Amino acid sequence: MSSETLDPEAPATLVIVGAGPRGTGLIERIAANAPELYAGSGLDIHLVDPHPPGAGRIWRAAQSPLLWMNSHAEDVTMFTDESVEMAGPVRPGPTLHEWAGIDGRTFADRQLQGSYLRWVHEQAVAALPPEITVHHHPGRALRVSGPRSGRQQVWLEGRDQPLSADLVVLAHGHLDAELDDEQRELAAYAAEHGLVHLPPDFTADSDLSALPAGEPVLVRGFGLAFVDLMVLLTEGRGGRYEGDTYVPSGREPVLYVGSRRGVPYHSKIGYDWTGERPPLPRFLGPAEIDGLLARPGGFDFRRDVWPLVEKELGFAHYHRLFTVHAERTAIAWTDFEEKYEAASEGAEREALVASAVPDPRDRLDLAALDRPLDGVTYGSFAEFQEGLRGYVEDDLSRRHDAAHSTDLAVFLGLLSVYGQLVRLGDIGSGWHGFFSYLASGPPGPRLRQLLALSRAGVLKFVGADMAVHARDGVFRASSATVPGFSVEARALVEARLPEPTLRRALDPLLRELHADGAGETPDGLLRVDRADGRVLDRAGLPHPRRFALGPHTDGRTPGAFTRPRTGGPAFRQNDATARAALVFLRDLGADAVG
Repeated sequence: MSSETLDPEAPATLVIVGAGPRGTGLIERIAANAPELYAGSGLDIHLVDPHPPGAGRIWRAAQSPLLWMNSHAEDVTMFTDESVEMAGPVRPGPTLHEWAGIDGRTFADRQLQGSYLRWVHEQAVAALPPEITVHHHPGRALRVSGPRSGRQQVWLEGRDQPLSADLVVLAHGHLDAELDDEQRELAAYAAEHGLVHLPPDFTADSDLSALPAGEPVLVRGFGLAFVDLMVLLTEGRGGRYEGDTYVPSGREPVLYVGSRRGVPYHSKIGYDWTGERPPLPRFLGPAEIDGLLARPGGFDFRRDVWPLVEKELGFAHYHRLFTVHAERTAIAWTDFEEKYEAASEGAEREALVASAVPDPRDRLDLAALDRPLDGVTYGSFAEFQEGLRGYVEDDLSRRHDAAHSTDLAVFLGLLSVYGQLVRLGDIGSGWHGFFSYLASGPPGPRLRQLLALSRAGVLKFVGADMAVHARDGVFRASSATVPGFSVEARALVEARLPEPTLRRALDPLLRELHADGAGETPDGLLRVDRADGRVLDRAGLPHPRRFALGPHTDGRTPGAFTRPRTGGPAFRQNDATARAALVFLRDLGADAVG
């Protein structure tokens, strides 16, 4: 407990840096928990963000209406439900589609989502007790200073005096980062030779005017940032779709895209769940996480965690196959389940599956799903274009066919697994990338547009493990997928978000936090206490007055938003942080009057 007490005449102060969805979610949880934990006490909440509260930077109104949400409107909510395991009360509210009055299967544009978020923010503020007041400061926070045992000072851009705070919560969201060594070399080469190099960025903020019409552009990255880029450089430049045909405007560049996998993220699933859900968690639940955390020597993700992930996802897959598509299995589910549970090694499970599931297409092969082009080569560039179009068409067909509803079961398994893995902290970027590739891919219509662009010659595929070299005054890309092929271009776009690392963050507050001794993981994420989000120092000691939530922490959660009735780890974190903050401030106030 701090030795400092509040002036009994002055309200307590909480500064939240970041007024986007995470900051709004925290205010909603403060409003929900205040009647129990903070009734009758004054509190000033100061929101610091250059962008309007609610939508924040990513979901702001000032962006192209061509850019969509990546989830069905019925799968986006900012409100808790009974599936969230938390100490605070459930405060239900409408999903995006209920609020907007649109079809639940719609992929809404981001401007509409921004409107929903602004409304949620207004509702959260209105739900606060009258003694709690919210103030918005439209600027950037530069640094946080102050002793562990006393009030904090939050210094703002363009303001001589800091905000004085009893507690600070960092809810930054996605951040810009300085270039890594490779990016610096490419940028320097581009400057020296008059080339264009666009580093990792939120695509809506990138200046795409430097990419000329008709010229080849190398694009490294095949995820959601690429999809935005594809849209802005085609429809955004006046092209249009007539059915499955793309009609160019003549202002498009020619995009040569590749990545580590060499394929786009898997399509969003285009049918609804019916029937019994797989009983998850089964093999990777709280007890298993407790065991991993209790290991004296720590754990290794690939050796100790991944086998549990594989078994859990396999259980979800086969539970659905045997209980709904039993005609495609060779034994009874009860027999399979008993043997599957007893199988300890991957090879033993593979033998069981081979004997019980006759068609290999009904078996779950995570390695093949993850790297479909491994070991695959094509005789020519043209053959590869045709082959990858076939791959995307097959993926679209499967992900929109309920006969393959095992894929949706695996998706539910992925959500369950992620909800458990959050407790382990930073487990490396590999899991997050694998989850995004399987579970957070683009809407089906976007992949149909990709196919149309490919047929029109506006988009061309380079292959897996795309290598980019800067030599002879140009950028050159190649891939082992098409031996002997390479393409030259005077422009290179890194189609991905910057890595959320402390030491390379362009955000001055986080850089100062790192210099001040905040703990970081091997991947550079800010370390936070699993229980309530308090920032940890390099010795693992939680700061009593500083909290952090979001993708820059080792408590990052899956996806930008929570699907209803899926447990919502972000909701659980918001609730824990809100309750810890309210208790701290309540006790501080009690000391002041005691």
